[in-house]
Amino acid sequence: MKVGSVTARYAEALFELAREKGELDRIERDVDFLAGELSVESVSGFLLDARIPIEEKRERLEFLQPHVHELTYNFVRLLLDKRRVEVLVDLGAAFRQRSLDARGAAEGWVECARPLADADLQQLAAHLGAELGKVVQLETRIVPDLIGGARVFVSNRMIDLSVQGRLEGLRTHLRDARLSTG
Repeated sequence: MKVGSVTARYAEALFELAREKGELDRIERDVDFLAGELSVESVSGFLLDARIPIEEKRERLEFLQPHVHELTYNFVRLLLDKRRVEVLVDLGAAFRQRSLDARGAAEGWVECARPLADADLQQLAAHLGAELGKVVQLETRIVPDLIGGARVFVSNRMIDLSVQGRLEGLRTHLRDARLSTG
């Protein structure tokens, strides 16, 4: 998922502060909790509605205090005070990406017509990890429209090893090939 630069900067600041305070695991759990809460349309709708006064939003956010670390609570209040509450929408994805980067890891998925064996998935992850210089974690997504092969998405890259992809590549190659007139 692509996150905006403002969200990325706030996520970076929260990540570094949490690491400095030795609370990275706790803050990561809090950010996941917030992402879950914001996935509820009524919650995100309320927070993002510009017609609702900031004081009313601040009052409703008081419910967070006993459930999250003080650092997380203060961060959410700061976003509210700076009128940057929209950062919360993609904060979970941005924080997760920052955490993966810090560990030298990457997440991705493999699209295929049928489930891959765990051994095959691990072998593919190891191969991609060696190529990218990261520890790669992959999940399988079933796409019945694929005739055969697979498409791999990791670190903003797509590797198309599907039958459709190979046929399209061949079609492009033949279309662009120069014919000899000899």
